[in-house]
Amino acid sequence: MTSPADSAAPVAVEEAEAALVEHYPRLVRLAYLTLPASLGKHRRVLVAHRLVQRALPRKTRTARGGAYGLLRYEVLRAALAYGARSGSGSRGRGRGAAITRAVRAVLDAVRLPAVAGLRVHPRAGGSDELALDRALSALPAAARAAFALQALEGLGERGARVVLESAGVADVRGPLRAAAAVEGRRHLLGAGEFDPCTVQTGPTDLLRRRQRARVGLVAAAVVGVGGLLLAVGIAGGAPGDARAAGGSPGSGSSAALDPAALVRVPADAWRSTARLDFTAWPVRGDRAGDTALLGRALAVWAAPGTGVDVTATPGTPRTAPAGAPQLLFAGNVDGAAVVILHDGMRLVRYAEPAGGGGRAALDFARVDDADITTAAAVVLDRVDGNTRFLTAPWVAEAQTRDLLVPGRTGAPLHRSGDGVTDPVQAPGAGTAPGTAGAAGACGTTWPVLQLRSSPSVAEHHAFLLTDLGDLTPVHLTYLPAPDGSTPATAPREATGPAALTSWAHGACRLGELRGQGVRSVNDWEFARTPLPESAGEASWTCDRADTWRGPGEATVQFLAPGGGAATPSSVVGGQQDGSACSRFGQHVMAGVMWRSPGGHWYLLAAGSRGVSRITATHGVTAAAYGPYLAVPAPRSSRPTLTAHLSGGGTITPLGQS
Repeated sequence: MTSPADSAAPVAVEEAEAALVEHYPRLVRLAYLTLPASLGKHRRVLVAHRLVQRALPRKTRTARGGAYGLLRYEVLRAALAYGARSGSGSRGRGRGAAITRAVRAVLDAVRLPAVAGLRVHPRAGGSDELALDRALSALPAAARAAFALQALEGLGERGARVVLESAGVADVRGPLRAAAAVEGRRHLLGAGEFDPCTVQTGPTDLLRRRQRARVGLVAAAVVGVGGLLLAVGIAGGAPGDARAAGGSPGSGSSAALDPAALVRVPADAWRSTARLDFTAWPVRGDRAGDTALLGRALAVWAAPGTGVDVTATPGTPRTAPAGAPQLLFAGNVDGAAVVILHDGMRLVRYAEPAGGGGRAALDFARVDDADITTAAAVVLDRVDGNTRFLTAPWVAEAQTRDLLVPGRTGAPLHRSGDGVTDPVQAPGAGTAPGTAGAAGACGTTWPVLQLRSSPSVAEHHAFLLTDLGDLTPVHLTYLPAPDGSTPATAPREATGPAALTSWAHGACRLGELRGQGVRSVNDWEFARTPLPESAGEASWTCDRADTWRGPGEATVQFLAPGGGAATPSSVVGGQQDGSACSRFGQHVMAGVMWRSPGGHWYLLAAGSRGVSRITATHGVTAAAYGPYLAVPAPRSSRPTLTAHLSGGGTITPLGQS
C-alpha cells in the first residue's frame, strides 16, 4: 500500500490513468464516504463518481505516493471542498431561488455521469450498517475522511494525519478524535450500503419531474449563455475504461449481453502467443453452444436478482460487462450448469442447478496481470469438501501432493479431455469449524496441485497451486536462505526438496488467507543460524502473501530443530498491508526468546543478508556483528532489537512497537 511518506516523484498522465482504472472502485468509495449525507444517496453516488473521474491530471505532476497517491489526494481534496460548498448554497424560496437551483441542477447534469429518469443508490444494509451510516453523517467531512483513510486505506493515525494535512485540513486532531468514535465498526464498510459502484435503481418522482421540466427550460436558456464554461467542465471526464470499471450493474451494452457476441478463442491460439494468461484460453465444455444457458449467465451478471447468491473477492467490482466477454467454459459439473467468463480484468462464474429450480450463484474474482502459473487453473465447483478445477490448455501434467508430507511424491490427477480434473480434497476439509486456519489444526493433510506446463512452452516447469476459497488457486513459491554463493534474488517454484521441507512447517497458516483474493504466497528462508549449546540449526522464514488488488501481508516464523517434518513453526512477527519481504522490502529481522534443551533461556535474533550488526537494549544489552545474535537472557525479557544495514539505515522486527 502506498505510504504518504513516500518521496515525491513525477507522475505521467498515462500512469495516472492506469492507476485510476485499477483503483476506481476504491477511490469512488473514499469519495462517497467523505461527501455529506445531506446530498442524498442518488446525488452522493453520482458526485463521488464525478470527483474520481475528474481527478485525472492533464499533464505530468510531481506527487508523493506515486500515481495512486496523487489521485487519492485529488479525490479527497475535491470531496472535502464539495462538502464545504454544499452547505452554503441558496436555500431561499421564490421564483429566483428556484431558477438558481435549476441552473445548478442542469450544470451538474452535464458534469455528472448521465442517469436520466432513474434514481440510483447503494444496496440497503442491515441495522448495524444503517447505524454506522447515521453516525458518519453526524461527523464533519474531515472526520469522515479520517475514518475512511484508516478503515479503507489501511493507514494508521500518523498516515491519515499526513494525507489530511496535504489535502488542506488545517487542524486534524479533532477529525481524528471524532473518527475514533466509530473505529470499532470499520468492518461494516465491506457491506453494499457503502459501495457506490454496486447500486440499485428506481424511478424518480414522475409528477415532480414534469413540474421541473418547465423550470428546466428557463435554466437551459441561462446555461446556453455559459456554453464555454460547460465545455471546460466536461473536459475533465475520465476515459472510457474508468467508466467501465465503475459503472452501475445495469450499464452493460446490448452486445455485452448477447451470447452470440461472446469472444471464443481458437483451441490452439495459446501455442502461437507470447501472452499466456486467460486471454489465451479456448472455449471448453459440453454446453458451450447452449445459448439459453449463456444468455441467463450474462443476464444475471448484468442484473443479479434476489434469487442469486453473489460473492466477490476483496477489491473486485461487481459491475456488468462493458463489452462482450470471453467464454472460457460452459458445461455440467457435479449436478450444476457452470459458465466461466473473462472480461480482461475479472473471472466471473455463473452456476445454476442443472435440473432447474434452486438458487443460482454468481462469483467475481480479479485476475488482471495473470501469467502462466496464476492463470493455470480455475475452480469449477466445490462439493462435499472436494474441488474440481479446469486447467489451462498449456498444462501437460497434473498431480496432487500433500504439503504436510514433503518426502512423498505426487499422485497423478486424472483430467477429462476438456481439462476438468477429478475431485481434489480441499485443504482443511473435515477439520472442526473455526480451526482450519490455526497452526497445527488444519487436519492431517494439505492437498495441493502440482502442475507441469507443456514442453512447447518456453517456461516448461512444474509449479504448486493451493485452493484458498477463491475462483483461482494460489501460486506457492520459495526463496532459499543465502549459502555464501550468489544469493537467489527472485522466488523460484516450490517443488524442490528444500522448498517442500520449508513449506511443510508453514502450510497450516495458509488457511488464515482464505477468501482474501490472494494471488501468490512466497516462503522466504532469510536465515539459517546455529543455536547455542550446539543445539543444531534454526530456520527463519518470512511468508509473503500478495493479493490481486495489490496490498499484501508478511508473517515471520522461527523453527528450531526437533519435532516432525510438519511441525508448525512459531510466528515471531508480521506486517499487514506493507511491503515487507517483497522486492520492495528486501530487508527483514526477527527476534525470539528460546529455551535450550539444557533449560537455559536465550535471546535470539537473525536478519537477512543485508544486516551487518544487531543490537539489543531495554532489559538486555548486547550487540553482535553480522546477521545473527544469541545471548543469555531472562525468560521475561522484552528487549528492543535494532538491525543495522550494510548500506546504511536500520530496521526493527516486524510488529515491534
